[in-house]
Amino acid sequence: MARPIRVGITHGDINGIGYEVILKSLADEMMRELCTPVIFGSPQIAEKARRQFCQEDVRLTKVASAANAQDGRISVVDVCGTPPQLTPGEPTEESGKAAVAALEAAAEALEKGHIDVLVTAPISKEAVQGDSFHFPGHTEYLESRIGGGAKARMILFADDLRVALVSTHLPIAKVASAVTVESVKEAIESLSDSLKRDFGLTRPRLAVLSLNPHAGDGGVLGSEEQEIIAPAIAACFEDGIMAFGPFAADGFFGMGDYLSFDGIVSMYHDQGLAPFKTLAGEKGVNFTAGLPFVRTSPDHGTAFGIAWKGEADATSMREAIYAAIDIFRRRKRFDEAAANPLKKYSTDRPEKGERAPMRNGNKGKNATDSGQEELESSEKDNQQTSEE
Repeated sequence: MARPIRVGITHGDINGIGYEVILKSLADEMMRELCTPVIFGSPQIAEKARRQFCQEDVRLTKVASAANAQDGRISVVDVCGTPPQLTPGEPTEESGKAAVAALEAAAEALEKGHIDVLVTAPISKEAVQGDSFHFPGHTEYLESRIGGGAKARMILFADDLRVALVSTHLPIAKVASAVTVESVKEAIESLSDSLKRDFGLTRPRLAVLSLNPHAGDGGVLGSEEQEIIAPAIAACFEDGIMAFGPFAADGFFGMGDYLSFDGIVSMYHDQGLAPFKTLAGEKGVNFTAGLPFVRTSPDHGTAFGIAWKGEADATSMREAIYAAIDIFRRRKRFDEAAANPLKKYSTDRPEKGERAPMRNGNKGKNATDSGQEELESSEKDNQQTSEE
């Protein structure tokens, strides 16, 4: 019997709500039956959070590495050594180093196959910056560290709402230059591939948003729609991707048009994520598509304002763990099916008055013998097809 899926969870910024939402999510006994959770963090701080937020509902087991994790238990891998100083609600250099240490240890565990999927708690992008970490966020780090040359794609989803971004963590001043035919086309293709492989959709319908207000108003408010976005959509449609647009973002969400599509490609961060988070509420999940492993996270930040106060809602973290497990399973089924596709059998029949092509061994036989052998072969073929 295969072991349960092993879910690696990084503790994020210790001064945020990471430990609270992690332990609240794992307090449900059914979660521990569904997977084997492995927290990369500080056993001492995890125990403090357990006593404060979960009391008797959770038990933690310290392990030397993820390879030693035990099914049915919540394991904690110590990545800090000396426990970092807690200053709830305030990102510090120490909390940033602890967050990076957890991420690096989890990435190594993924490489070694000690965990199957990764779920990351929120970090402070300011606190993690340093000599060993100079990335805008998790997505860029994981792409560089263990992406294998693949291009990462941020997808946020909740139920049937799925949003991908052409540009991610960029200043607004740099967004327009990042929107090119190639980048838009790449985002459409990446989202389409992920919806098939990771979400189980056979032929997804994609909506592509405009860059400018009112989709450029025919060029009055900008030419990117006509010169960049529309050609990218057309090229993808020619390749068999059901992509449509560009749509003006305000009306698209305001009129409920998003309900008619399986995925949405937005041009920049807030254009897609502001309406997404409004519609998704606490159920949103951030998924990094395109990489050779599954990584999810809650769609919220560190929430320093309510850190260590017992007020954090763990729904998004819980959904992120469930999503990582579901995507891992769907991806495995998809890859197995793609590696062993069904055999194709020819259904071509001869035109009227045309002789059927002779099979091997028919040469030199009379018409009666040949016809009899043809019938017998067809019966065998039909029987074989039925059996397969």
